[in-house]
Amino acid sequence: MLGQGIERVLVNTHYFASQVTAHIAESPWSDRVETIHEEVLLGTGGSICANADFFGNGSFIVAHADNLTCFDLAGFLDRHRTRPPGTHITMVTFTSDDPASCGIVEEDSEGIVRAFHEKVQNPPGNHANGAIYLFDQVILAYMKDMKKRVIDISTEILPSFIGQINTFHNDDYLRDIGTPEMLQRAEEDILKLRCT
Repeated sequence: MLGQGIERVLVNTHYFASQVTAHIAESPWSDRVETIHEEVLLGTGGSICANADFFGNGSFIVAHADNLTCFDLAGFLDRHRTRPPGTHITMVTFTSDDPASCGIVEEDSEGIVRAFHEKVQNPPGNHANGAIYLFDQVILAYMKDMKKRVIDISTEILPSFIGQINTFHNDDYLRDIGTPEMLQRAEEDILKLRCT
């Protein structure tokens, strides 16, 4: 991501902090990566609010770390720049091979999210939320106005912006690696991936 339109990255090192910090230190991009450590997690939105100054005045990417992905970053950025009026979020979606285990989105003909179905049996489709977002400053202001320390994007922010979320479909690769089984599948997949 760095060098492709992303200048700085902020990483929460809460889980396995020493390993994450060591990995970052070995990266050629380490001078562009800042870390924070939360002893008590503030939630995905709470972390953003607590570090609001880092994000400046423009749009910014938020990505959950329990996914392995390859996608067209330039296309994602362009999709956000040219998003329909009245939308404040661009969300990466992907085609899930197990829709009942994901948050499935319903989109209209313009690619605007009209409904969410969070881990339900027989959801109406297989386009899932990839947990990678481009937020504009309206979202940061909304979270600040909540005046809460702990905020969750999935349950407290996204439902409030139905009809204002633009989608970008990732046809390349995305896999949740939040369980040992899924991590093993991703480790097998990565040998075949051709990420550029």
